[in-house]
Amino acid sequence: MTAVEERPRTLHRLALNETPYPPLEPVRRAMAGCLPGMHRYPQFYADDLMARIAEWRGVPVESVVVGSGSVGVAYQTLQAFTDGPDDEVVYGWRAFDAYPIITDMAGARRVEVPLTPDGAQDLPRLLAAVTDRTRVVVLCNPHNPTGTPVPARALEEFLTALPRDVLVVLDEAYMEFAADDALPQGLDLLRSGHGRLVVLRTFSKAYGLAGLRIGYGVATPATARRIRAKSVPYSLTETARIAVTASIAAEAELTARIATLSRERARLQTALRELGWRVPESRTNFLWLDEPQRCAAFHDACAAAGIEVRLYRDEGIRLTVGEPRTNDLVLETARRLSAS
Repeated sequence: MTAVEERPRTLHRLALNETPYPPLEPVRRAMAGCLPGMHRYPQFYADDLMARIAEWRGVPVESVVVGSGSVGVAYQTLQAFTDGPDDEVVYGWRAFDAYPIITDMAGARRVEVPLTPDGAQDLPRLLAAVTDRTRVVVLCNPHNPTGTPVPARALEEFLTALPRDVLVVLDEAYMEFAADDALPQGLDLLRSGHGRLVVLRTFSKAYGLAGLRIGYGVATPATARRIRAKSVPYSLTETARIAVTASIAAEAELTARIATLSRERARLQTALRELGWRVPESRTNFLWLDEPQRCAAFHDACAAAGIEVRLYRDEGIRLTVGEPRTNDLVLETARRLSAS
C-alpha cells in the first residue's frame, strides 16, 4: 500500500467556510432550467444582475458592482484605487488569505497590522498605520478567521478619523450569520454619508453558491464606476444570474437555514469550551480555536478522523460549522484529544 493510499479519505470538509448544505431547492430548480441555454453567452457586463441586486438592496443600480465572488470585487477595487508599489493597502493580520494575494496582484504594498490578543482587528493601530501613501484600508466584519465583530461606534469613529482620500473596503462576507442588530451594516453607513466606502457581500457562504463564484459590492456611483471599469467581460455566467435571482426570492428558506447553522454554532462552541478549548464568541459560520500550542495536534487528530479543518500553525484552528453529525465527530475528536 502506498503512502497516499494509507491516508484516510476526508469525508467532512470544514476548512473553507462552505455551508454544508446544497443550494436551496427552488435555486436548484432554477439552475436546472437554464441548462439548455448553456451554448449562449451571458450578458457582457451582467447588467440585469446588477439591476436585480440594486432593487433588492434599495440602492441605485449605478452603485452596484458584481464580480467573481466578493474577492473578485475586492481585487477590481484595488486595481482601480492603487497605482504601483508606492501605494499601500492596510489590513489586520491574520485575515482572509486572499488579501495579501490580491494586493500583490494589484502591484501595491501590503501593510499588515497585528490583531489584538483577543483576535479583533486593532482599529487604533490600523489608523496609526495609515500614511500619505495609503490608498485602501480593508476591514472584515465579522472577521475571518477569528469571527470577531467590529462594533458600530468603533467603526463609525474609525471611518470619521481616516483621511478623506483613503478608501475603506468593508468585507461583510459573513454578515448574514451575525444576527445582531447592534452590528454595523455597511449599507447604512453608505446611506449616512460615508462615501469613501465599498461594502462587499457574497453568495458563496450563507446562500450556498460558492461553486458559482458570485459576489457584489455597493459604493457611491462614482466609486462603483471606477471599479466597474476593471470588470472582465462575460465573467459572470447566466447560471450565476439565475441562481442569485432565485436565492433572493427564497429569503424565508434561507433564514431558516441560517438559524439551523447558528444553533449548531452555539452548540459546538459551548461544548468545545466545556472541554477546555479557548473559543471566542463567533458571529460567522465558523469558530476560531485560539490554541497556539494545541492547534497542530487538533488538526492531525481531525485528519485522522476524516475531518478537514484549517490550520494556522502556531496560531489556531478555523473550524467551519457543519451538519450535526459532522459536528458530533469534531466534538468526539476534541474530547479524545483533551483526555490524552
